[in-house]
Amino acid sequence: MSGSIRIHYHRPGKGTTILDEQLVLDRADVKVTLLPAFSEDDVRVGRDIILARDAPVVWYVFPSSWRDVGRFHLADGTFTGWYTNLRYPMTIEGLDWSCTDLFLDHWQPSSGPGIWLDEDEFGDAFTNGLITEDARTRVLTERAEIEEGLQNGSWPPPITREIDLAGARAALAG
Repeated sequence: MSGSIRIHYHRPGKGTTILDEQLVLDRADVKVTLLPAFSEDDVRVGRDIILARDAPVVWYVFPSSWRDVGRFHLADGTFTGWYTNLRYPMTIEGLDWSCTDLFLDHWQPSSGPGIWLDEDEFGDAFTNGLITEDARTRVLTERAEIEEGLQNGSWPPPITREIDLAGARAALAG
């Protein structure tokens, strides 16, 4: 099943962004979407561009999970790595999906060691009451589980390697 969906991505204290994406795979345990062209400025980790303006992104949404994963690219489609986003579980209502970001993210480049991002924002969000103690505890549990998966080779999940950009585009083409 494929089709167009709208993701309402809320970031506490920073508003909501609506992203139009194409649904590539629709299973109970995982949904795969394709954002054809990232419309914001380049995203960097240090000096490295990890997601370029106009680049495609393949997202892997685990509906009941507190995390999702994006395959990031440059504008020419060059794969740069996996971006794990920690968030409240996705709410899916037909073509409208909604989630609220929980600030802490992990970047795993296509080669080399990964890094946790936005730890200061995560701490500030808790201190300023943008996330609850329960959410903070859950995020720290998620982080520990991801760390364990990174150590034993199970993170990022296999589906993020099975359906790459070419596979997502092929699925949409029929």
